[in-house]
Amino acid sequence: MEPRLDALANPVIGKVFKHLVAAGRPVAESTLPYVTQELVKLRASQINGCGFCVDMHTKDLAAAGQDATRISLVAAWREATVFTDAERAALELAEQGTRLADTAGGVGDEAWENAAKHYDEDQLAALVATIALINAFNRGNVMLRRPGGDYRPGQFAS
Repeated sequence: MEPRLDALANPVIGKVFKHLVAAGRPVAESTLPYVTQELVKLRASQINGCGFCVDMHTKDLAAAGQDATRISLVAAWREATVFTDAERAALELAEQGTRLADTAGGVGDEAWENAAKHYDEDQLAALVATIALINAFNRGNVMLRRPGGDYRPGQFAS
């Protein structure tokens, strides 16, 4: 599959993506665990069918020392025993925040309250930002048909 546009070379979408990356810096600097950030990004990317981002976040989790079992079970996290209660709460928030149109009112109170049991206000803010940003990246990449497979961990590190 060939991409419709080169997202790194096109001055418009390239600049937008750079701004999205910059918008994520406060999350990277937050106390929300890096692995949780990556699990959430992977799950949203799976839901959105973004091969580029699934490739990226799978490889970034592996580079962070996560084993293949945890990575491969993200799509079936409810039926898996390898995630903490906090990670499960973050994954539920990510799913509901990604599938906003599936339920009236978007993210339910129960999912929010469960996440709030495990994360402080700043970490919740970081989760919301992570979910919003990965959904923006997913939508852009899917529309551009950016293929997965060639990402190298740290490729876009600034």
